Amino acid sequence: MTGELRLLGLAHGLLLGLLLACPWQAPGLLPWGIDALLLVGGFQLRLADRRFALRPGAREWVSHILMAPPRLIRWGAAAVVALIAGHGDLAVAVLLAALACELLAYPLTTRLLGRAPLAPAVAILTLLVAALGLPGPSTLHLVLSFLTGVTAAMAWLRGPDGEPRALALALGGIVAAIVAPLLFPGAQAFAAPTLTVCAAWALAHLSVLRRRVMPWHLGAAPLRLRPAVLRSPPS
Repeated sequence: MTGELRLLGLAHGLLLGLLLACPWQAPGLLPWGIDALLLVGGFQLRLADRRFALRPGAREWVSHILMAPPRLIRWGAAAVVALIAGHGDLAVAVLLAALACELLAYPLTTRLLGRAPLAPAVAILTLLVAALGLPGPSTLHLVLSFLTGVTAAMAWLRGPDGEPRALALALGGIVAAIVAPLLFPGAQAFAAPTLTVCAAWALAHLSVLRRRVMPWHLGAAPLRLRPAVLRSPPS
């Protein structure tokens, strides 16, 4: 099941492209773009690494570190963009957060929460989104963005795959996250990560939406079942 990886990979690349244009077109959106980049990156990483049983001992950590360099290129690009935009402190925070997430935060999270059921995963996700709306050090904020994406992927993996109702809830969350800041300006800090999480869920659901169930019926033989085949009308 790699369809959701392709869709999220495209979204991740699009975010990185928009981030590259931020210093010249919309410098004010740079912090929000970096937050979204880290969140979607954590979501995508957890979907790619969906093992239920982890390797024993230090082998799990070592194998993760060996696969980290390609992912760090994206974080390095985000740091360069922040540096070009004149935010040297943000560039340093991005690099520190990337190293902390890849070397420590992600391995610990998968070890501690890898088998968490749906309800605890959603509760932890809610707390992380609430924490992202509070002021704090830039590095810690970016680490929390990454872990929010990881936890959102854990919640999605434990929920219904591609159900239209689940997709409708994700789309409803997107609409609510857009409307909430218009009605309550103070909710903008909480709405941004909520919007990103719901958008990632919607992309994942769209990639695995179940096709219409094909009914089974009795064929010519009384005890033989065969699937119904949709035939095109004769030309």
